[in-house]
Amino acid sequence: MSTSSTSSVVSVASSTSAGAAGGSVINVSALVSEIVSAAQTPQQNLINSQTAAVTSQISALGTLKGALSTFQSALSALDTPHAFDSETATTSSSAFTATVTSGAPVGTYNVTVSQLASAQQLLSGPFTGTGTASVGTGTLQISLGSSSFNVTIGTGEDTLNGIAAAINSANGNTGVTATVLQGTDGAHLLLTSTQSGAANTIGVSETDSGTGLSALTYNIANADANGNTANYTQEAPAQDAKYSISGVAGTSPSNTVSNALTNLTLNLVSKTTSGTPATLTVSTDSTTIQSNISAFVDAYNTLLGTFSSLGSFDAASQTAGPMLGNALLSSTQNQMRSTIYGIVNTGSSTYNSLASIGITTDKDGTLSLNSATLSNALATNFSAVSALFSSPGGGIATSLNTQLTTDLGSTGAIASNTTSLTSQETALSKKTTDLTAQMAALSASLTQQYSALNNLLSSLQTTSAYLTQAFASLPQVQGTANA
Repeated sequence: MSTSSTSSVVSVASSTSAGAAGGSVINVSALVSEIVSAAQTPQQNLINSQTAAVTSQISALGTLKGALSTFQSALSALDTPHAFDSETATTSSSAFTATVTSGAPVGTYNVTVSQLASAQQLLSGPFTGTGTASVGTGTLQISLGSSSFNVTIGTGEDTLNGIAAAINSANGNTGVTATVLQGTDGAHLLLTSTQSGAANTIGVSETDSGTGLSALTYNIANADANGNTANYTQEAPAQDAKYSISGVAGTSPSNTVSNALTNLTLNLVSKTTSGTPATLTVSTDSTTIQSNISAFVDAYNTLLGTFSSLGSFDAASQTAGPMLGNALLSSTQNQMRSTIYGIVNTGSSTYNSLASIGITTDKDGTLSLNSATLSNALATNFSAVSALFSSPGGGIATSLNTQLTTDLGSTGAIASNTTSLTSQETALSKKTTDLTAQMAALSASLTQQYSALNNLLSSLQTTSAYLTQAFASLPQVQGTANA
């Protein structure tokens, strides 16, 4: 009996793989990709996790800085003694109004307005026609107070209408307007000063040697007691305002008086009733101060909300705020709490803390304001309330502002922490770049090695196939059975 056997070649990888070249037995690209991915992924995941943490910290610092800056802005209405100089002015008469700025002297004053300031207005006598008849040519010199300007009247401009237009458009016009009015008796030239006050009288002279333009001249020295001359009727005099404040008489070229009382402006509207002075009262504007203090409380509570969000921990979702346990956040909160709860030397043993003026702390750390208590404190001892917030030696708003200026400065804790985190972020970015380069080098090296191996295996496979075919074609040796 004879036996025969066949042998087969075993491949180390499927030659039908999409990544295998003809005759190859290893999918080099897929194999290298898997090896590189296995080496790169855990390292890149770690870098990504660290980068996300650092980025979150940088963002949180930005949020903290913004919240502190907003709160600091609210302090500007309370952090200096000048901020408490807010005052208001009230009057008992409609004859004048008053406005004040910080620093006006508080008190009550009797005010009398005996005369309002006015600007001079002159109305010429009538001219024949409707303003289109010739008046004359030459030069008019028009003065207003100590200044003057010239108006040249030529042919074609010598009508009343032309003269009025020439005055209004003249170079150097110091404040005289001209208008032509039509009446039943003819046309009139109306000259009006734009400046009130006794010193701002109008004057008109001419150089036409007494021809037509002489009818438009006006010399106050030749006027009667009412300011009238042969050529003009004075419709309104050039006069100063006359007033008195607490018996001290004063005058003003305008109806706006800003030099009688420091930081106070009177706007005169009409004369006061003869023999009955009006009352001007300048007082501390407690309403504005109370509003500013209320805004401070609201701003602090808003800041606490940001602190809570940044440093919170939600037990239900196991989610932590980006600055939970952060030393900078804790330090900032503790410093501010210490200032908020502190005692200030205000010169008063009654009003020397926020609680004493009606600002108390709730269980969650936020502040509450009792408006009635604050109003009473302001009415009872305004200077102590002012010192509580604005004392240069340690007022609450002053101290908070100083602290925040340091914290938010270019060398402060926030800037320092941001710089450190930015450096970490840069370093992590470099790690990603370096890792990418390393993996590229590894990929190239593995591709070269496995390509060489693939070629070798492909060659061996070809040889194996040849040998198998060769052996199969050899003649078979028939054996003889033993007798």
